[in-house]
Amino acid sequence: MAEPEAQLLRAVGLIEKDTNGDVLWVWCYPSVTAELRTLLLRKCCLTDENQLLHTFVFGQYKRSWFYITTVEVQDSPALKKVTHFSIVLTAKDFNPEKYAAFTRILCRIYLKHGSPVKMMESYIAVLTKGICQSEENGSFLSKDFDARKAYLAGSIKDIVSQFGMETVILYTALMLKKRIVVYHPRIEAIQEFTRTLPALVWHRQDWSILHSYVHLNEEELEALKACTGYIAGFTDSEVSSRSDLYDVYVNLADSEITVSPVVKEAMTMGKLHKEIGQLIVQSAEDPDKSDSQVIKDISLKTKEILATLASLTEVSDGNEKPTLNAEALKQKRFPPATENFLFHLAAAEQMLKI
Repeated sequence: MAEPEAQLLRAVGLIEKDTNGDVLWVWCYPSVTAELRTLLLRKCCLTDENQLLHTFVFGQYKRSWFYITTVEVQDSPALKKVTHFSIVLTAKDFNPEKYAAFTRILCRIYLKHGSPVKMMESYIAVLTKGICQSEENGSFLSKDFDARKAYLAGSIKDIVSQFGMETVILYTALMLKKRIVVYHPRIEAIQEFTRTLPALVWHRQDWSILHSYVHLNEEELEALKACTGYIAGFTDSEVSSRSDLYDVYVNLADSEITVSPVVKEAMTMGKLHKEIGQLIVQSAEDPDKSDSQVIKDISLKTKEILATLASLTEVSDGNEKPTLNAEALKQKRFPPATENFLFHLAAAEQMLKI
């Protein structure tokens, strides 16, 4: 059962750039903290020196998702002193398509009326009824956008066609809940790539690890470091020298993946990884398979690995959660890299005896 919108939407905000070139936080409903306002102004492309217009960006900060749609104002009698504006939505769920559709409607309303009141009406309609309808501004129905659709919206095939066998490095890093940093100068490329990665570990269906738009800003980096494993996207090339932030560094612009010395041991590749890599590549290169079928193939392989791990666990001393029996693992005489991977996977899944 999906949560009703009233429990998902947090706030709506408006940022304007006026004819003097000043960018201001103009309005929000019901409220946005000062800390989050500062962050959203930074994420909004209107404050960017390079003047590039990004129609839609999204990201996460301290478990709050943000979605920002920006438009240029052209001959709108209602907005004479405004050159551009951004509509911001904050929400509890990851669903870029849903919030892109909703913010587009809010933009049309604001362009037409030049007053936040009308936007607030639509926001409240979606909040209470999950729908806003109007002849000229289009309709929005939140139940058209379920979470599963959002999880499957990216293309695994594109990732595999770019990285081939090396995709298994990303798979391993995600399985072991490591920290992945992705760099590309274009935010759109970062968002497309990073949003798809959690699908490699489909059994978790956990998109909370995704931080698709991070700046090299102290507060943001502190919040990021508080997370166990994550996927973080940056458009600033300086992030490559911040080895304190990543276990695996992906330079998307140059199609290069670097594994940090810190995790070299945990991420040692062996026969099992080769098998997984081949399975991923074979599945993704099959023209008859859709992205979701590729995700399913990878997921079945993951289930096999997890079943192997489960067979090596025991429930001891009234502890609900099964823990890894290290002796049983040794007796299996797996190749060293496989044994090593299973051991680290048990650690990531909190199945080690403390």
